[in-house]
Amino acid sequence: MKINTALILCAGFGKRLNPITLKTPKPLIELNHITLLENTINLIKELGISEIKLNTFYLKDQIKNFIEQKNFDLKIEIIEDGNEILDTGGGILNMSNSSKEGDFFIFNPDTLWSAKYLNCIKEMENFYFSKKIQNILMVVNKDLSFDKELKGDFNLEKNLLSKGNQYIYTGCQILNRNLLKNINKKIFSINEVWNELVAKNNLFGFESTNKFKHVTDLDIYNKLLKSN
Repeated sequence: MKINTALILCAGFGKRLNPITLKTPKPLIELNHITLLENTINLIKELGISEIKLNTFYLKDQIKNFIEQKNFDLKIEIIEDGNEILDTGGGILNMSNSSKEGDFFIFNPDTLWSAKYLNCIKEMENFYFSKKIQNILMVVNKDLSFDKELKGDFNLEKNLLSKGNQYIYTGCQILNRNLLKNINKKIFSINEVWNELVAKNNLFGFESTNKFKHVTDLDIYNKLLKSN
């Protein structure tokens, strides 16, 4: 089995990158002469996924114009959050409602994705389907993080995640739409779903061994610019 649709979270304000993000949405800031969003789309394309949905809210016209001008050889649909920002969970739910697919890759463009992630992502997808589960998060040991101040989100043992601080969520997950079907609010964080799953000992993790580079804030962004 294979996942056909990827969702990209692009609605946030990116306040920790002010003043850059006062005029430019975070997905459109550049590193290595390429925007974070295009970098993410390139990875999704290399995975063989042909359909992308991304959500917008803050400075949404810039993202829409960027997608139109780039003319990516993919089916990319922009789903607006609407009159108010829906947070990560609400954004995912809203995008999934515009699709008939059951399973989705979900990406945060804040991570510097590269071809080095391809094998790990494909292995995670195989694990997801072989174990017949409904969620899995790609995580990395915090020792591999470029940003040494970044706190861990979880502990990981035998592909099960628990509350802890040794592993960081990378910004790539697979989610089945059924995990969202009983949620009756529009605005919520995906962390709420994760917390419920952790409580049931049912949140799955897959370990990446790549060095983790993530645009956390302005200081880290400037350090990443100098390191590349």
